[in-house]
Amino acid sequence: MGIKVGLVGLGQFGSAFVSLFAGHPLVDKLVLCDTRSARVAEMLSGHGLDLGSGSLDELLGTDVDAVALFTQPWRHSRQVLACLAAGKHVYSAVPPVYRADGDGAVALDECDALVKEVERSGLVYMLGETTVYRAETVYCRERAAAGDFGEIVYGECEYWHDIDAPSCSLRDVAQTRWGESWDQHLSGGVPMHYPTHAMSSMVSIMGARVTKVSALGFACSGDDWYTGETVSGNRFGDQVAFVRMSNRATVRHMESRRIGHPGREGMRVIGTRGCFLDDVGGPKWTTVNGWERIDLGVVRTDLAAASVAHQGGHGGSHPYLVDEFVRSCYEQRTPAISVWDAVRFLAPGIVAHMSSLRDGEWLEVPDWGDPVP
Repeated sequence: MGIKVGLVGLGQFGSAFVSLFAGHPLVDKLVLCDTRSARVAEMLSGHGLDLGSGSLDELLGTDVDAVALFTQPWRHSRQVLACLAAGKHVYSAVPPVYRADGDGAVALDECDALVKEVERSGLVYMLGETTVYRAETVYCRERAAAGDFGEIVYGECEYWHDIDAPSCSLRDVAQTRWGESWDQHLSGGVPMHYPTHAMSSMVSIMGARVTKVSALGFACSGDDWYTGETVSGNRFGDQVAFVRMSNRATVRHMESRRIGHPGREGMRVIGTRGCFLDDVGGPKWTTVNGWERIDLGVVRTDLAAASVAHQGGHGGSHPYLVDEFVRSCYEQRTPAISVWDAVRFLAPGIVAHMSSLRDGEWLEVPDWGDPVP
């Protein structure tokens, strides 16, 4: 007998996960939830399902064992706490905590509340960070575990997504997420408050945490989105952080929303014995003896639910995320991307923005300890 799951948020992103949850062999029942009843009916019909709900509160009153949240970022932490209080395991889309007003101190307090509630409840919390299951991250994580990098000296991670990228306009995304509440004062946001796609690669591969950070921001001339006059008060469309890791490595982390590039979620890892490079020429492994191209298409972790392998976006990571969450709930264990990992991915970006407001001042990054086995 498997578990019963409620999936909340049937937008473009959340709807991509319906078939993955519905098709998992350990999911006995899937309930779809969205405030738009027509959208619920459409998705139920399209996937051959028959159970829907109109609100999270209504869903939490049912017999579902777990809830998967694909709602607006600023709702995540509050909704996670509600799910845990109701005795439900939780999967949260990224970021785990997000403040539209850009108040970093409050966001760190919310990280603290999130960790404490997971510890108190003893329930499963998993962050749906796609980068952890991207092929390049899996490859580097395995080679690091084997000692092939030697000592890791330096890393680079970056998330480049121009605000007006034709493939995905962040203006349109923001307006869709806010819906009828949209107002131009809600534009902008802080790039470093959405750092997990980049920073998770370094934390995951190195098995280390960020101890301190120094960051600077760039304000584009005449910017109509990052104006400094919005709710966030942010003027930086691009931010670059220099990071010290607990394993003594240094990392350069770049978040860019004003960049002449089609988009990139990338990394480089430099070690004393070997290096991983990934650029326009493709991924390569190097040593002092030369370099070789890498076929990342064959680098994946095993899926028990083999039928859903390589389905889904973000580098094919979606089925791996779903499988890990469902199995951690079924087996009642800490998932691969726990709440302690989630805040280690997020807090460096929050503190990096604080540093950029202080012209690069070095600041300590709080940590909430290691995952509970």
